[in-house]
Amino acid sequence: MKDKTVYSTEKGDLRSRDPRKNSGEMPSGIKRDGTVRIRRETKGRGGKPVTVIFGLPLSEPALSSLASTLKRAIGAGGTAKDGTIVIQCEDTERVVAALAREGYEAKRAGG
Repeated sequence: MKDKTVYSTEKGDLRSRDPRKNSGEMPSGIKRDGTVRIRRETKGRGGKPVTVIFGLPLSEPALSSLASTLKRAIGAGGTAKDGTIVIQCEDTERVVAALAREGYEAKRAGG
């Protein structure tokens, strides 16, 4: 049985030491092969469509900077979190074009 201890008087809080927390795993269904993928999602967003960008080989500060550049280029809101960029826009072709201008080759994923 796996040890599920979350606090120890000797070591303190053990939850922050969980290796799965900071492993940078990609969301389910996305391969880690170096290809930037873009897909349109509505699930969990009240039916509002967004464009999600996965697979960028960037650190969190660089990802945030790229998200800011893309939001300005497209004229939409968005965020960078958990290794992905979420743009509040359903036109994935504009996002692909903006990424191409920044030097990233991207392809559409999903239906």
